[in-house]
Amino acid sequence: MGNICRSPTAQGVFQFLVDKDGLDKKIVIDSAGTVAYQAGKKPDARAIDAATKRGYDLSKLRARKVEDADFEKFDYVLVMDSDNHMDLIEQCPEEHHYKIKYFLEYSSNKPTLEVPDPYYGGLKGFETVLDLVEEASEGLLAHIKKDHLT
Repeated sequence: MGNICRSPTAQGVFQFLVDKDGLDKKIVIDSAGTVAYQAGKKPDARAIDAATKRGYDLSKLRARKVEDADFEKFDYVLVMDSDNHMDLIEQCPEEHHYKIKYFLEYSSNKPTLEVPDPYYGGLKGFETVLDLVEEASEGLLAHIKKDHLT
């Protein structure tokens, strides 16, 4: 929503995997929120700390709001929960609705389609987000490699 917890965590984890596979020249990754009230801010310090402990660097990321051009520019517009899904469907031109999916659709272990917002919880919530995002990131990369890079 505000692009300071879940989405930058997903961006950092997925970027790490893409870089590790040497695909950073072929895959462009960005994250954005559905609201602008955090625009320009760093990810939540708890998200940065949890990610850093697992080897991911979120420190250079800055929050931004989804722009209309994003729906044309990106092949995938992935959401973390149903509220954001609904907001993006409303903002997105109909011809790009097919791009909007839940990030956890790419997880092989789908306990849920929604990544819980850890903002108002404790540190455990940020670890849970990382667990879910790591699994889905691996699935997303495998999907992209299979469908777009072979």
